[in-house]
Amino acid sequence: MDFIKITEQPSLYNDLESKSVEEILKEINAEDHKIADAVQKTIPQIEKLVEQILPRVKEGGRIFYMGAGTSGRLGVLDASEIPPTFGMPSNVVIGLIAGGETALRNPVENAEDNTEQGWQDLLAYSINPKDTVIGIAASGTTPYVIGAMHTAREHGILTGCITSNPNSPMAAEADVAIEMIVGPEYVTGSSRMKSGTGQKMILNMISTTVMIGLGRVKGNKMVNMQLSNHKLVDRGTRMIIEELPLSYEEAEALLLQYGSVKKAVEAYRNQQTITPSNIKPK
Repeated sequence: MDFIKITEQPSLYNDLESKSVEEILKEINAEDHKIADAVQKTIPQIEKLVEQILPRVKEGGRIFYMGAGTSGRLGVLDASEIPPTFGMPSNVVIGLIAGGETALRNPVENAEDNTEQGWQDLLAYSINPKDTVIGIAASGTTPYVIGAMHTAREHGILTGCITSNPNSPMAAEADVAIEMIVGPEYVTGSSRMKSGTGQKMILNMISTTVMIGLGRVKGNKMVNMQLSNHKLVDRGTRMIIEELPLSYEEAEALLLQYGSVKKAVEAYRNQQTITPSNIKPK
């Protein structure tokens, strides 16, 4: 099948510099409305990938996001939000970007063109067949990602990808290819826009579904979130009040004593010695 670079096709709009602020905003928004529909069409592929990831992670496997530029940054962003949101160790979902930490804020010349470096970056984490590698590239042509995925598959490692072009070289290296076709960007070729937004949506879907499958959510609540600030402590305290016959002060003390909503509720229910009268602030 032919490889079509939709991400490089001309914008549907022209003479952008002559438009009013209102016109620009409305046109960008009109294009953004197309993203959710494009993502919806990929749900069968997302489902297929998640269903293969879950048993691997339950056996100690990890998820590696790999990308360059905006795609790489979005992978790092999603990975970095897993520990505070779900209380998971930081080594379960890992974001790798071509050019390393420097590339998070600054472009690193030629970093994405190195076909060998991606695999070397994975080797630094002792990658193994329990793990999953997900390449992220709007174009589907990033050598850093393609090289890593190719070698990963040779080693029996599950590979997936998120791209905005159909039948791309990156998709050819994926066991499960998620092809989110959002169409040309408002500013021609600026894949940080619709493609980037769609990538973030899909990453949210993958990681959240995996975390729910791992039991990191109860009902609809983040019962394993890290208590890293007053807002989250307050949120956790109120979750406990919904579950247990405690005052705010007692619930807060119990939460701080056990470190998570889930552990606090389980401890209260399972240990007869814990009662409102003997809960002590940590």
